[in-house]
Amino acid sequence: MDLEAESIISVDTGMSTDIAKSCNKLLETQKKIMTAEEELKKLKEVETTLSEQTIPNLMQQAGLSLLKLADGSSVEVKPFYSARIPASKSDEAFNWLRENGHGDLIKNQVSLEFGMKQDNEAKSIIEELKAKGLPVKQKTSVHPSSLRGFVREQIQDLGKDVPAELFGTYVANKTKITTKEQS
Repeated sequence: MDLEAESIISVDTGMSTDIAKSCNKLLETQKKIMTAEEELKKLKEVETTLSEQTIPNLMQQAGLSLLKLADGSSVEVKPFYSARIPASKSDEAFNWLRENGHGDLIKNQVSLEFGMKQDNEAKSIIEELKAKGLPVKQKTSVHPSSLRGFVREQIQDLGKDVPAELFGTYVANKTKITTKEQS
């Protein structure tokens, strides 16, 4: 009986060494990934500063929006628009869109959840479902591309303001460099 108990609880020390080595390698790899991600984040910040501030400012000082080089490359500074409605402001933002004649941007999704054998109830209209106490969920949203296009149109084309705090608008100039190989 004692021999069986010993064989059951014995551990192959060679395997535990391999496991420990692999765990240490995993930890080292995770540390390298974290370092690389931090470096990538810093590089992206430098890229953003160069693309959205430094080069546009220099081009503006020079009175240029497009610069073509002899080798066929070009540097162009164009407006860039971004927008995202914060969840905490969605009702207010949707109301603003409706009140200002842009309610057609809002998508309205209604979904119903039914258990088994409720096919007949699924064919009823939403009001009937609510009256029966069935779970009705309604989701309203504005597609990010539609919102971005709307913001661009309002600001760039129509010269109108949109509430930045409602739509999370971000407007900047971005630098686009096209090399001869990319043409």
